[in-house]
Amino acid sequence: MRSTQAVPLLFGLALAGSWTLADPPGVNYDESRVGRYTLPDPLLCADGRNVTDRATWQRVRRGELLGLFGSQVYGRTPAKPVAVHAGEPRVDRDALGGRAVREQVTLRFGDAPSGPFLDLLVYLPRQARGPVPAFLGLNFDGNQAVSNDPGIALARSWLDEGKGVVDHRATDAARGIEASRWPIETILGRGYAVATAYYGDIDPDFDDGFQNGIHPLFYRPGQSRPDADEWGSIGAWAWGLSRALDWLQKDPAIDAKRVALIGHSRLGKTALWAAAQDERFALVVSNDSGEGGAALARRNYGETVADLNRVFPHWFCANYRRYANDVAALPVDQHELLALVAPRPLYVASASEDRWADPLGEFLAAKAAQSVYRLFGKDGLGVDRQPPADTPVGRTIGYHLRSGKHDLTAWDWERYLDFADRQLAAKPAR
Repeated sequence: MRSTQAVPLLFGLALAGSWTLADPPGVNYDESRVGRYTLPDPLLCADGRNVTDRATWQRVRRGELLGLFGSQVYGRTPAKPVAVHAGEPRVDRDALGGRAVREQVTLRFGDAPSGPFLDLLVYLPRQARGPVPAFLGLNFDGNQAVSNDPGIALARSWLDEGKGVVDHRATDAARGIEASRWPIETILGRGYAVATAYYGDIDPDFDDGFQNGIHPLFYRPGQSRPDADEWGSIGAWAWGLSRALDWLQKDPAIDAKRVALIGHSRLGKTALWAAAQDERFALVVSNDSGEGGAALARRNYGETVADLNRVFPHWFCANYRRYANDVAALPVDQHELLALVAPRPLYVASASEDRWADPLGEFLAAKAAQSVYRLFGKDGLGVDRQPPADTPVGRTIGYHLRSGKHDLTAWDWERYLDFADRQLAAKPAR
């Protein structure tokens, strides 16, 4: 069942992933007040063994870290299988003025006709010769928001009130409102497909007690909400990304071994958790994901674990609340989430005015993840200090600090496409 209840006010204030009014009392933006902290070692097993080879990482330590992030942060993803039914794809081979092939398909979860679904939108370079790599990411405002293309079906799920949304439903006025974050024609021109879906299809982004979205499909008889160590909304959105990849693997126009995952803000957190669990993703980009994403939790700077649990408790598992006022007790930190992407290419990006997301904490997490990349013989960032603004760095781990605010811009995308070109060896479509 799809709810039409109103979203709590604080959600509306932070919809784009940054605090839009006054910062909460006590927020720290002073490096001298960050305090001392010790990061857990990603290469130290629970039994005290040091990881010195890839086999031990893959067989032992990787699973330990996945288990800790699952039980203590994002919640365990249920192992119960759920049927996924794909509708008939709707294809336009002359989209975007003849520059693209547009595909739209509905993935329905479970056997009930009225059950949860995911509307997947895919654009392919029309002149491509053979399967192409792809960027996959969730969007905030419905598929119609990523482009002015009138052929995109309007989102059918609940939407937060905003431009082009009436009674929480998308209208034609909502077309293209998120297009600046999705430079589709640029991406296609670089030889990549673009795939996206509305994150609210998978799970509504408000705390409704997990009665809507996909969670009820996984409940045991008599269960009414996830257990304390089971997934919240980020875990559900990550699961949905893997189901989208399942579909892309069946599309002969896409090279499924070269699918890059991208996410901005809370969807950057989601992309990292999805890639950590699902090693089929060939590359992952975290754009301004901040606390609970790429930024170190133990740094007292900007948004904190306490802030996340106060404003967005539904994103995480209930166990995460234990650490709201005792982050030092958290058995993992976010550099270990980044390390779970290894040896696959990883790009972490920050914005200079996005202090809430702790740009330095994001850089330091990427730096601390390098030890696992080196285990695989991979170079990481290649620098020891956070670079100046607008100066991309990195090898297998990329990083930049873009001038400006919390956003995903065309400039960011050019850096990600350059990185993907080096890592995935894409060939331009023309």
